[in-house]
Amino acid sequence: MKKILSVALACVMAVLMFAGCGGGKTLTLNVYNWGEYVSDGSEGSYDTVKEFEKWYQQTYGTKVKVNYDTYASNEDMYSKLSSGAVSYDLIFPSDYMVARMISEDMLLPLDFNNIPNYENIDSSFKGLYYDPTDTYTIPYTYGIVGVIWNANEVDEADAKGWDILWNPKYEGKILQFNNSRDAFGTAMYRLGLDVNSTDKSVWDKAYDSLAEQRPLVYSYVMDEIYNMMESGEAAIGTYYAGDYFTMLDAQAEDVDLRFYYPDPTNYYVDAMCIPKCAQNKELAEIFINFMLDRDAAVANAEYTYYASPNRIVYEDEEYLDDLGDETIEILYPELGDFAAQYNKYAYQNLPQDMLDYINTLWENVKIN
Repeated sequence: MKKILSVALACVMAVLMFAGCGGGKTLTLNVYNWGEYVSDGSEGSYDTVKEFEKWYQQTYGTKVKVNYDTYASNEDMYSKLSSGAVSYDLIFPSDYMVARMISEDMLLPLDFNNIPNYENIDSSFKGLYYDPTDTYTIPYTYGIVGVIWNANEVDEADAKGWDILWNPKYEGKILQFNNSRDAFGTAMYRLGLDVNSTDKSVWDKAYDSLAEQRPLVYSYVMDEIYNMMESGEAAIGTYYAGDYFTMLDAQAEDVDLRFYYPDPTNYYVDAMCIPKCAQNKELAEIFINFMLDRDAAVANAEYTYYASPNRIVYEDEEYLDDLGDETIEILYPELGDFAAQYNKYAYQNLPQDMLDYINTLWENVKIN
């Protein structure tokens, strides 16, 4: 689902700005994305935003300025956009949030004439439930939720399934998601419950499980998980596969982080799409097309450590060699029919009354 490292900046930018004494106009593209979700030029890496700005001016003879803001969760992004308080040209929501936004008429259909690189997307990632006609979205990344554990604090025999997050042996060392859908998901997968159920009694069972877990939890986290796991402050957490490698790179000397996939678990896709509030739709589509080209696509995959649905990326031998076999095994596991696994375990859009009920349960979990 995205790399979460910063909270969204709530600023509304004008679409057209006029340059100073040089004359001519500068186009402005307002992008709203998860933190650390494109290669940013750090440590000599490819700077996606700057490269796009440079490429656009060379190609079209017009300057473009990309304003890049970030959000901490799908719910934060949705709240900002649905309130009408902000305007963005491009967003990167997760599948279940895409489905909700489509149902609420919050997205614009894409003009694929401006996105010829869409042909690079593997057919396994087309026609998925959240956008069955591929009208509004282009998949950007995908992945599977797993468990991260510190081998210097946790017995290897306990590192399996979801029970580890409820193991009293690790009281005060466990981190849980700080958003309702993912937190409830851990409980529901553990209990064999349908994560897309519209039966309130099913969610009540998951609530009871989270309430049981509550005394064991050190903290409910999103971006805070990085420092806590890297430093050894916490010993067990559940998060997205790509983020594990970021933590692994930054772990302290006395920390030995490991990773595994519980069965079952959440499969997700994050997608690029254009909200109805967009002021510069064509420019957003050109940016999407740029993101699907080889240099940007490979650089972003290398930087984020997320799996890519773009064939150019996972067929790139240099990229695969750089990852190494162990990393490839986690990022690109043998799934067989991805669509079948995805449709079985992915979060889907729920009716508003269910979302309200789940949020009430979630607040009770944290309060109690």
